[in-house]
Amino acid sequence: MVRMLSGETQPMRVTYEDFDVFYASCWDDMYRTLSITLRDPELAKEAIDEAMTRAYGRWSSVQQYSNQCGWIYRVAFNWAISQKRKTRREIRVAEPIGGSDRDLLPDPDLHRALVHLNMGQRAVVVLRYLLDWSEEDVAMALEIPKGTVKSRLNRALTKLREELS
Repeated sequence: MVRMLSGETQPMRVTYEDFDVFYASCWDDMYRTLSITLRDPELAKEAIDEAMTRAYGRWSSVQQYSNQCGWIYRVAFNWAISQKRKTRREIRVAEPIGGSDRDLLPDPDLHRALVHLNMGQRAVVVLRYLLDWSEEDVAMALEIPKGTVKSRLNRALTKLREELS
């Protein structure tokens, strides 16, 4: 609602053309980062589609967020985790990203090293370095304190150095 000078309120005008632009600019990055984080490209596609559907339904609110892609990532990540719990899928450490999705991370050594990180560490690494988000943006997207982002990054980078050397 928008408050008018007279004190009346009117519904805020929602422009779905803005959503089309947002969708086109955000989908690929969110898919790539979730695919790497979850290690399941199909689940990542479903999760992004679910999050985008929810964003469309709430576009009048979502369009006002400072980090709309962060909101999408958080919703998609949480939805994917819920799906994993429901279906009791197990994440297998040695399983590489399949066939056509290898282009998500072209360096096979880095891919093998990322596999050894837990999902929380992978999430902060891909958001911070693959998308070049600030620590604040990563914290907001994952709904964790900034200090947790820093500590996960520190542990993850230490482990990555060990794996890559």
